[in-house]
Amino acid sequence: MSPEEYERMLPRKRVAAGVLFFDPRGRVLLVDPVYKPLWEIPGGAVEQDESPRAGAAREVAEELGLEWEPGRLLGVDWRGPRPGRSESLAYVFDGGVLGEDRLAGVRLQAEELGAMDFVAVDRIRERVPERLAMRVEACVRAREQGLTVYLEYGVPV
Repeated sequence: MSPEEYERMLPRKRVAAGVLFFDPRGRVLLVDPVYKPLWEIPGGAVEQDESPRAGAAREVAEELGLEWEPGRLLGVDWRGPRPGRSESLAYVFDGGVLGEDRLAGVRLQAEELGAMDFVAVDRIRERVPERLAMRVEACVRAREQGLTVYLEYGVPV
C-alpha cells in the first residue's frame, strides 16, 4: 500500500481553536454568537492546512478585530463522535489580559457576534454549554498552575 493510499484510509477529525482572554479582575471574555443561543469563547473551526495556533489568531482577528499573537497552549479537549457529528479536538490558548487599551480596539464581527462580556469563572456555566464550561474551568486552572491540560469530554485525564 502506498503512503497516499494509507493516508486516505485514516480517520478525519474536526479541529477547533479557542482563546481565553481575561480582564484585570480575572474574568473570562465570552462572546454571544448570533446564530446560537448560548455564549462561547472567541475562536472557531480550524481550516484545512491551518495550524490550531494560526486558526486561533485568525478567528480572533475575524471575530474581534484584534491582531493578536496566541499565548501558550492551555489545553486540548477530545470529544468522541455522536449522532451526526464526527470526533473532534478543541485547542485552547491563553489570550492574556485585555486592558482598556486593547479593548478599545475590539470590533465585533456583526455577522457572527452580537455582544461580548467578561464573566467570573464561577458564573461561566450560566452562559455556555456544559461541555465548554468544563473545558474553560480546566484551562483556567491549568493557566493558574502554569500547566497544559489534556481533556476528554472536558475532564482532565
